[in-house]
Amino acid sequence: MADPVCERLALIGVGLIGSSIARAAREFGVARHVAVMDSSPQVVGRASELCLADIATQDYAQAVGGADLVIVCTPVGACGDVARSLAPHLEKGAVLSDVGSVKGAVVAQMTPHLSEPSRFIPAHPIAGTEFSGPDAGFATLFQNRWCILTPPENAGAAAVEKLRTFWMRLGANVETMSVAHHDAVLALTSHLPHLIAYNIVGTADDFGDETRSEVIKFSASGFRDFTRIAASDPIMWRDIFLANKDSVLEMLGRFNEDLSVLQRMIRRGDGEGLLEFFSRTRDIRRSIIEQGQDTAAPDFGRRVEGR
Repeated sequence: MADPVCERLALIGVGLIGSSIARAAREFGVARHVAVMDSSPQVVGRASELCLADIATQDYAQAVGGADLVIVCTPVGACGDVARSLAPHLEKGAVLSDVGSVKGAVVAQMTPHLSEPSRFIPAHPIAGTEFSGPDAGFATLFQNRWCILTPPENAGAAAVEKLRTFWMRLGANVETMSVAHHDAVLALTSHLPHLIAYNIVGTADDFGDETRSEVIKFSASGFRDFTRIAASDPIMWRDIFLANKDSVLEMLGRFNEDLSVLQRMIRRGDGEGLLEFFSRTRDIRRSIIEQGQDTAAPDFGRRVEGR
């Protein structure tokens, strides 16, 4: 087995992503020692029961002290307060990162509290499920998924390489891009779909009780799949939409324009236009499967026995 990437890994926040990193780091020998920290005593207790780490604590100093890699795995809205609390305990030369779905707001919140901002390498593993909490994690979550790094211009090359190697050892494909580009891309590929999903489920909820119960009872695959991502952590997604509002609003505007075009096609009976549009979008879906970012298996292959 290859040598560990870090001697001591500290994870702040033990939800789906934090607990998955902890499991993967131990299973794949990426960290010699793992510490997890969470503000919730219930979460810390459960992390201890699950043996997710060598240390599970509510204390920043106990978790961060001595760590050469620290990853913040909290909702993006809490990152500023977390950075303020952990900064006094960071070891000189330690690499600090995060897993937030928004990068601009996270950088703005965290950087002012850091004495070595060049060693703060923001990251975003594009992986997850609709489940949350320490029980939701699993070691293979990042296998063949993308992790985007958005290092600052003054980032230390060794810090970037350490984090790149860390994520690759967890099974991820690693890409580097600017903060602004990341936030624009994710507004379209992740944030807008979640917003649409929440809205569609909300529309169903606006019907009367009888109609709503029929919607739930007879959910076809389309509505069923939308409800899957609409079951995601509401606090996390509230923070994401507020933190990335400019990019989300821009993509929402484009979406509304395209939706108006489809509306006109349907109203005018433009079958040829609809067929061309649906064929083009089907090809995009097929390319996602071809690149290994999803599967054509029933239920998208997401049913995992024993979990």
